[in-house]
Amino acid sequence: MNPLLTGGLALLAIGSSALAQDTEGRRFPARLAAQAVLPADTTIAAPADAPAHLAKAGKFTTPDRRRTDTLGAVPGRDGVRPTGYGLPIAGQPVQGFSGIRRMEDGTFWTLSDNGFGSKANSGDAALMLHHLAIDWQAGMVDRRETVFLSDPDRIAPFPIALEGSDTRYLTGADFDVESIQPVPDGFWVGEEFGPWLLRFDREGQLRSVHETRLGSVAVASPDNPLLQLPADPTKPMPPFNLKRSGGFEGLARSPDGTRLYALLEGPIYRDGAVEKTADGRTALRVLEFDTAKGDWTGRFWLYPLAEGGVAIGDFNMLDDTTALVIERDNGAGHASQACKGEPAADCFATPARLKRVYKIEMGEENEGEAVRKIGYVDLLNVEDPQGRARQGTRDGVHDMPFVTIENVDRVDGTHIVVANDNNFPFSAGRALDRADDNEFVLIEAGEFLAAR
Repeated sequence: MNPLLTGGLALLAIGSSALAQDTEGRRFPARLAAQAVLPADTTIAAPADAPAHLAKAGKFTTPDRRRTDTLGAVPGRDGVRPTGYGLPIAGQPVQGFSGIRRMEDGTFWTLSDNGFGSKANSGDAALMLHHLAIDWQAGMVDRRETVFLSDPDRIAPFPIALEGSDTRYLTGADFDVESIQPVPDGFWVGEEFGPWLLRFDREGQLRSVHETRLGSVAVASPDNPLLQLPADPTKPMPPFNLKRSGGFEGLARSPDGTRLYALLEGPIYRDGAVEKTADGRTALRVLEFDTAKGDWTGRFWLYPLAEGGVAIGDFNMLDDTTALVIERDNGAGHASQACKGEPAADCFATPARLKRVYKIEMGEENEGEAVRKIGYVDLLNVEDPQGRARQGTRDGVHDMPFVTIENVDRVDGTHIVVANDNNFPFSAGRALDRADDNEFVLIEAGEFLAAR
C-alpha cells in the first residue's frame, strides 16, 4: 500500500478517535462496592378492593392476545431462548423497575413500568410505585411499601381499562410509567404512551395529566389514546412525531424543586427525519417543566447519543446544571457467547456492547443545544477485585449485560446506585436460559462524580 495513503488512514483514525473522546468525554474508573438482588419471580397480591381481573397478570400475552387463565401457559422467551418462567401468574409481578430516586434516609422510591412490553397485552398489569430499603451487606432488597396507582376522580382524558370499576386502578393499558420524582405531597411520573407528565398524590391517586409540547406543537406517540385513525384509508393519518416507546424514560428534578427535566427515550421526528445536533448526532430532547405553573417553560436541551447508543434509561440531577444519564444499546448478553449464525437457544443473538452512565452538563450557555458529556462509567467493565458481587463477576470484572438498565442516582459523594429493568419474563442477559433478576449495584465512582 502507498505509505502516504497508509499515513493518511492512520491520521484519520486518530482524528476519529479524538473526536469521539471529545464528544463523549473520558471514561472514568468504577469499582463495585456491593450488590443486592430481588429474584425475578417476586410477586405481590393485587389490592383487596381491586376487581378480580387483577388477581392474575399476563392473561393476554399469547401471540394472538387470546385470553388464557392457565398459569404459566405462555412461556417466557428472549427471542428464541426460553427464560424458565411463564405467564399468566397469580398476583402482580414486582418487576421492571424503571426509574429510581434516593431519599434522605437512604431508602429509594422506584416504579414498575407498564407490564408485559406493550399496551395491547398489559391490561391486567397494575401500575405500582415501590418504596425500597436495600441491605447492601446482606445483599437483600426490602420492599417496605407498594403504592398502587389509580384514577378515582376521572382525571385521565380517556377511558381507562377499568373505567367502570369503583376503585379505578390504573393498568399498563392506560399508561406506561417509566420515571419518577417523589415530592412532599406525592410523585411526578414520566410516561411513554402520550407521552404525558403525570402527578399523583401520596396515595397514588392521579391528580393531573400534562400534555407534552414543543412550543405550540404537541408531541404524540402512536400509542396516544387521543389519536384516532380515519375511517377512510384515503384520508391523512393523524400526526404523531415520536416512535412507540420513545416517551419520558428519564425525569429529573432541580435541587430547589421548581423545575422538572423530562428526557425522551427516542428522538423527535421532523418531516420524517430524526432530530440531530448541529454536528449531526441523533439527539433526544430534555424539556423543562415549571412545577408551580404546571406547564412547560419552552426551554430545552439536546442529548446526543453515542455511536451505537439507541436510548436512555434514567436521568437524575446532581446539582443545578449537572446530571446522570444512562445510555444503552439494544443488546443483551456476553460477546463471548454470541451466535455465530442464526439466533439459537444456546447463544446471544445481539450481545451487549454499550451500557454507560454519563455525567452531563446543561446550563444557560448550551440551552437549545447539545448537553456537554463530561464523561462516563462503563457498566460492562466495573472492577470487582474482591468479588463482592453476588452474581455477574468474572475474572475480577463485573458487568450488567442487560438490554434495559433503567435506574441510576447518586447515593453519596463517591457512590452511585444502578439497577436493571428485567422485563419479566422476557429478558435473559445474565444467563442464556434464565430470566434476569432485579439487580441493584452500588458503584464507587468518586472521580466520576467530582469531574467537571
